[in-house]
Amino acid sequence: MAALLTARKALGLAVSSGKRCLSMLAELPETHQMLRQTCRDFAGRELAPIAAKLDKEHSYPAKQVRELGDMGVMAVEVPESLGGTGLDYLAYSLAVEEISRGCASTGVIVSVNNSLYLGPVLKYGTEEQKKLWITPFTTGEKVGCFALSEPGNGSDAGAASTMARQDGNQWVLNGTKAWITNSWDASAAVVFATTDKSLKHKGISAFLVPMPHPGLSLGKKEDKLGIRASSTANLILEDCRIPLENMLGERGMGFKIAMQTLDSGRIGIASQALGIAQAALDCAADYSLKRMAFGAPIGKLQAIQFKLADMAVAVEGARLLTWKAAVLKDSRKAYTKEAAMAKLAASEAATYISHQAIQVLGGMGYVTDMPAERHYRDARITEIYEGTSEIQRLVIANQVLKEYQT
Repeated sequence: MAALLTARKALGLAVSSGKRCLSMLAELPETHQMLRQTCRDFAGRELAPIAAKLDKEHSYPAKQVRELGDMGVMAVEVPESLGGTGLDYLAYSLAVEEISRGCASTGVIVSVNNSLYLGPVLKYGTEEQKKLWITPFTTGEKVGCFALSEPGNGSDAGAASTMARQDGNQWVLNGTKAWITNSWDASAAVVFATTDKSLKHKGISAFLVPMPHPGLSLGKKEDKLGIRASSTANLILEDCRIPLENMLGERGMGFKIAMQTLDSGRIGIASQALGIAQAALDCAADYSLKRMAFGAPIGKLQAIQFKLADMAVAVEGARLLTWKAAVLKDSRKAYTKEAAMAKLAASEAATYISHQAIQVLGGMGYVTDMPAERHYRDARITEIYEGTSEIQRLVIANQVLKEYQT
């Protein structure tokens, strides 16, 4: 634990020196290299050896999440004054990739807490809200979740049927939110609900809801194909009463908050996908050097070499797109298109590379003795949550057309 605290302090000192990523063509700054290596070492030592067990048992990695909190990884972009590390989004992307390389489930727990929960509170919260809803969630003792999707409107975020009505000095929430990552382990949620149905998407507002809380219950834990150490469930609101001051941002700003949060969240999912893709490539390359066929390692076979080359190109291309999106966000420039490109490229790379890894391993890739099949299962969700690949293509196309219209 002392080593983790020392690493966090060192990262904070490096940030205070003003070293930030200035160009996609330049070498990563020392701060970011230090964070990347720290997370890589932690993932290799603490996560990779237990990832299969966590997956099999659907176990939340509470101890490891607390340790990541000690390292500052649970609140990378949050200022030090609020208990965070005070780094930038590129640093956050690097951290999520390396953590996901060791355990994709832990990677998404980190991603949701950073970008989907802390992100909107940091940007839209009042000073009092930041103290109450950010600081306790920086240490790994508590994590948050993001409740936007509903059973009937996964990709149609503007069709929220969950309602919020004012009753005196309280808001009363009713409805069901679906596919909520971290749900069973969360201590708070950013919940989106309609406050004025006549205004359609402009009538949606955002709320901060503690968990557990009267009127709020959870559905069953979903038995998922992958990322099984992170919990996913419905969040059910039945006359759930919260104070008026729990509204996040202004009334009617919910859709805007959700869309901006998803833009940044897509960088996190792209980073998670990169971690899965890199882990699958690692597995395939390592196996190809050890598995003998026709008197030599199969890595000497041209067919295997072509696969490894294509896998390496796919992960590197996706990584550069992800870093570009992160740098644009850090530079306060528009990054909607780039975030969608990163998420699309990285998620499809993860699926492709994990598929090819199983081909390289052959029969050994199909059994749980090797991690290849877990990488394949974990990769699949990255093309679905926080906007399917189809949604990303729509976002990208709309942005491209806007550029030609100006």
